[in-house]
Amino acid sequence: MRENLEKLLAQGRDNALLRFGLGDACLKDQDAEQAALHLAQATVQQPSYSAAWKLLGKALHQLGRPDEAQAAWSTGVSVAQQQGDLQAVKEMTVFLKRLHKQRQAAG
Repeated sequence: MRENLEKLLAQGRDNALLRFGLGDACLKDQDAEQAALHLAQATVQQPSYSAAWKLLGKALHQLGRPDEAQAAWSTGVSVAQQQGDLQAVKEMTVFLKRLHKQRQAAG
């Protein structure tokens, strides 16, 4: 799957959906670094893509970049609210609460 998506990207078929798919495939391959790059590009190409913000936060969290993960999820919540995507709002709100609890436990 990932290889096929990378071929499409190499052919110049760059768009937010392709980048989202690549980011998702990279996360499944335990490659959070590449996932973060693709998902960040997806959010640039389509800032209203709440699912991309959600996965971007996940990738950044896996990379040990909690401040950036928090920023991605916070933006994602705003975007999802504007889109009426209540499920994404709920999910990212849970992620933000967990991150806050982790920081309190560590601090």
